[in-house]
Amino acid sequence: MAMMKAKEPKQHKKQTLGMKIMTIVLSIISIFYVAPVFFVLMNSFKSNAGISRGVFNLPNAETFQGFQSYITGMFFGDFPFWQTILCSFFITVFGVALILVCTSMCAWYLMRSNSLICKIIYYFCIFSMVVPFQMVMFTLAKTADTLKLTNPLGILVVYLGFGAGLAVFMFSGFVKSIPIEIEEAANVDGAGPIKTFFGIVLPIMKPTFISVGILETMWIWNDYLLPYLILDKSLYKTIPIHIQYLNGSYGHTDTSAIMALIVLSIVPIIIFYFACQKYIIEGVVAGAVKG
Repeated sequence: MAMMKAKEPKQHKKQTLGMKIMTIVLSIISIFYVAPVFFVLMNSFKSNAGISRGVFNLPNAETFQGFQSYITGMFFGDFPFWQTILCSFFITVFGVALILVCTSMCAWYLMRSNSLICKIIYYFCIFSMVVPFQMVMFTLAKTADTLKLTNPLGILVVYLGFGAGLAVFMFSGFVKSIPIEIEEAANVDGAGPIKTFFGIVLPIMKPTFISVGILETMWIWNDYLLPYLILDKSLYKTIPIHIQYLNGSYGHTDTSAIMALIVLSIVPIIIFYFACQKYIIEGVVAGAVKG
């Protein structure tokens, strides 16, 4: 007994030392992740001349000049930034809503049907997750132009197609864990498929629903390539495209305004992420493990 008691403190000390080392290592790694955001924030308060003199220097009397350039461009520029914000918000909000509603209903139907066609559709959704975007982007751009999808409404259809694979996969895994007896009881009470889904199934799917919504929101809000290929850029720009267009001709780059716009564009998505981050792991585990 005495030997066992002597070993326990030693094991506890080893575990404590291991946790301290792990904490230090993870803290150092986190610094490398946070540092770029910090430098972007710091340089957004400088002028172009201040950034040229030293990227790592702290802001001084030139503070807020980047944001002043942004505000001037917002109201008096050739393509006001407030139009870009509205365009990005519209595409993100309605794109995510369309993906969530359509893919959740699709996953529920696929998992509750034993037909061969449903199985084929499910595996096509899974297959779409491994197809590189570069393989289809030029054909997609040509097709979207032919079908007149070069506007914020049209691009929602494109996002639905590209976002369906992951969403159907996660929703399907969670639907498998829902006891079918619950739905049968609702049918006995006279509930149809629509009422059963929105009244019974959807509330149970809430963790995965929120998790998929977070992942799709971060993807669509930060996406550059797909809007660049699809949208008519003379009329519509998303935030990443607008920032890229600040790179003028003859090598001139308004670095101060770019930094300011980057900061202002990441603030909404950071707030959204921290408000909903607790649902991410819960939803991923529910959708990938329970199935």
